[in-house]
Amino acid sequence: MKHKIGLLIEDMILYERESQRRINHAMKVYSFALAIAENENINAETLQIIEAAAVLHDIGVKESINKYNSTAGTFQEIEGPAIARKILKNRGYEADFIDRVCYLIAHHHTYDRINDIDLQILVEADLLVNMFEKSYSYETIVDHRERYFKTKTGLKYLDNLFLRNY
Repeated sequence: MKHKIGLLIEDMILYERESQRRINHAMKVYSFALAIAENENINAETLQIIEAAAVLHDIGVKESINKYNSTAGTFQEIEGPAIARKILKNRGYEADFIDRVCYLIAHHHTYDRINDIDLQILVEADLLVNMFEKSYSYETIVDHRERYFKTKTGLKYLDNLFLRNY
């Protein structure tokens, strides 16, 4: 299967068509994840996994709202992988690729168990976007920087976006 991120983006847009906010959030996370991965010299295979996971990372939000009346990260991690698996399988991705993307989706709000670079990059990209979209306080940004950011690129982006005036 030749990786075509544009087709996954189309699938995500179609699935999330009632929520431009979620579509835009996914696209921003994708952009940051791609930039971080490229600047961290991530290999091509891992980059494709990061791209797919970034586009689909919040695909479980709609089902979480329907089932639990909540967008909590715990519910996203429960509901997202099955939806992502179906989308990826329909696009002809290999089982190992699908499994890894689904693993990342199932753990992108579990910050205390980040042990691989692909999950690290996805979490950093999502946090960068959430810091802006949810207007995180200075104290929360500094706390998250110290606790969750590890890549040079993610740290540089966070500092330049949120901490340059302090």
